[in-house]
Amino acid sequence: MARPRIKDVARLAGVSEKTVSNVINDYTHVSDRTRSVVRDAIEELGYKVNLAGRHLRQGRTGIIALVIPELDVPYFAELARHVIREAERRSLTVLIHQTGADRDHELAALTGFGSSFVDGVILSPLALTPDDLRDRAGSPPTVLIGELLEEGADHVAIDNEKAAREATEHLLGLGRRSILVIGGRNDAGLGTAEARTRGYRAALAEAGIAYDPAALLPVDSFRMPDGAEAVARVLSEGARPDALLCLNDQLALGALRTLHEHGVRVPDEVAVIGFDDVEAGRFSVPTLSTVAPDKAAVAHVAVELLQRRMDEATGSAPADASPAGVRSPQDLVVAHRLVLRESTEGVNGPPPPRARPGKS
Repeated sequence: MARPRIKDVARLAGVSEKTVSNVINDYTHVSDRTRSVVRDAIEELGYKVNLAGRHLRQGRTGIIALVIPELDVPYFAELARHVIREAERRSLTVLIHQTGADRDHELAALTGFGSSFVDGVILSPLALTPDDLRDRAGSPPTVLIGELLEEGADHVAIDNEKAAREATEHLLGLGRRSILVIGGRNDAGLGTAEARTRGYRAALAEAGIAYDPAALLPVDSFRMPDGAEAVARVLSEGARPDALLCLNDQLALGALRTLHEHGVRVPDEVAVIGFDDVEAGRFSVPTLSTVAPDKAAVAHVAVELLQRRMDEATGSAPADASPAGVRSPQDLVVAHRLVLRESTEGVNGPPPPRARPGKS
């Protein structure tokens, strides 16, 4: 029996071959009813997509690269799982490349590793400069996640400034006044740490609390040892903060360890909140309050945007896509939420509120 072809699916479903192709590629403009009819026809005929042939006809390899600083950082490992799942739905294979936050490695990824090996790149940059992004002639389509670096680049992330403001407001609502920022950076840049620091400062200003630059504790990297060392340094200097805003969960988990070793009770004496909602924070003692980005949404939006850019690059976007032509760069924001656990709320609920400071 001859292998079913796309025209056989189209004939059975009563639609055009282009519509079948759009359903296979998961383009969103296809109606739910049409999508259902086409998928039923695919299942009935046992139609299988010839990936190699399709990619060759489109001038593609069918491979995209997910480029991240460190694969063993839980946030990136969890995000990679979601990206792979989204890519599989579009019949794409994901190459995962670890840069170690090295500029040369990030540049290699930005230029497609010096060949036509990948069709597109999802990149979380730490070492690149805005100038690196401006000069990319001949490079594959690229979507940034995390750091923005350059206005006008395709970018997907949560609203980091708003998220940090909400986390700080939660700490202030508990009556905490001496809030240190582990990993804070007092710069005007477009990076994640800078945006989160601005959110912290905005919350202080709204509450009428004076900002102290000494409350920012920069770190060499955003890993557990760095959080532990930063808090150990503060305690050894005699400082006694009543809250820590940690700019990722790794820093927060390290901070929890140091506080435990020094006999500091969390959250009674010091409330701790992080970012990323990694799995380890749900099992730490105490469990970790955190800002939870919608990682599944980050992956979905980033892969979808990259798919669109790849289609534009090869002229294979759906004929009825709107607006026509190449769209301007997009800065897309996905949802986040504040997840409150024992490190700010306590085992039996929130601790009694301290007296709120007056306007200063």
